[in-house]
Amino acid sequence: MIPRRFWIGAAAFWFAFGLVAGTQVWISMVDHGHFVPLLIGHFVLVWEGWLVFTVVIVRLTRRFPIVPVTRRNLLIHALAACLIGVIHGAYWMMLTLTMRPYDRMTVSWAQINIAENLFYRLPAELILYAAVAGAIQAAGYYARYRERELEAARLQASLTSVRLHALELQLQPHFLFNTLNAVTSLVRTRKNDEAVTMIAGLSDLLRYSLDHEGNQRVTVEAEAEILRRYLEIQRARFADRLRYSIDVDSAVRKAAVPTLILQPLAENAVRHGIGRSAEGGSLSVRAFRENGCLRVDVKNSGRLAADGAEGVGLRNTRERLKQLYGDDGRFSIRQADDGVVATLRIPWSELA
Repeated sequence: MIPRRFWIGAAAFWFAFGLVAGTQVWISMVDHGHFVPLLIGHFVLVWEGWLVFTVVIVRLTRRFPIVPVTRRNLLIHALAACLIGVIHGAYWMMLTLTMRPYDRMTVSWAQINIAENLFYRLPAELILYAAVAGAIQAAGYYARYRERELEAARLQASLTSVRLHALELQLQPHFLFNTLNAVTSLVRTRKNDEAVTMIAGLSDLLRYSLDHEGNQRVTVEAEAEILRRYLEIQRARFADRLRYSIDVDSAVRKAAVPTLILQPLAENAVRHGIGRSAEGGSLSVRAFRENGCLRVDVKNSGRLAADGAEGVGLRNTRERLKQLYGDDGRFSIRQADDGVVATLRIPWSELA
């Protein structure tokens, strides 16, 4: 079905066409003293008649498209163009004889040569038919092109959402199994209070994950709070070997970050920075605004692996940032003098 705005546009075009044509005729005959509203109104009615023919051409081009070119379709359009040209020419003569826009200079029924008028006007009518049919065909191709573009964009958005969800699903079992293994270890060593604390924290984390399922972004404030619950779980596991701090600048608390983007960074820091050291270590998280971006630094004591290998959490972090922000999302990890720093930079945006 052709949208209403197309017909409104077509009616406006033929009205403007008639207005311009009538104005040109009036200017060329300005010394004749014709009644201007009647003269221009006559030409507006003459060319508004092409609105009806536009409907016919739309239906014809849909059923018999000009492209790809076939003899049958070209013949049909050629016959239709001639027929429309004759009908419009007759309509034009009828309006002229009925409205008499040229006053006393208007020809009478007896004076008009019908065949001659139709013959001389036919070339212009054929050119108009070709222009209208071509414009309709081009508009149809453009509409289909735009529709395919929108469909491709919808499919790409769906694919991105599926990829992100798949990445989240990879992270959740990874974290869940590690935590359950830690709970098992605490139970076996009869550290029941620590095990209960870890299970309670795990429950909060799973509830957070379920509550935000399908939401790709949350506030830094919410992410920092669930990160605190995660680190409490880890502290129950490592006792006095883990020290941590979370510093979220007050100006960035409503900033948007991907859901559960900090947990794998903290998990990586705990595993490689604290878990491998008999003395334990410290972990600090700092979120602040920098050059129109949100920056989060996750720092832990220890050193980078000699082979530079990255686990599931870090690989997924890079992939999620790429899917969500393209080249605007940055993630890096480097060795500093007093530890390892993982840095996250994403474009600034806020959530209510």
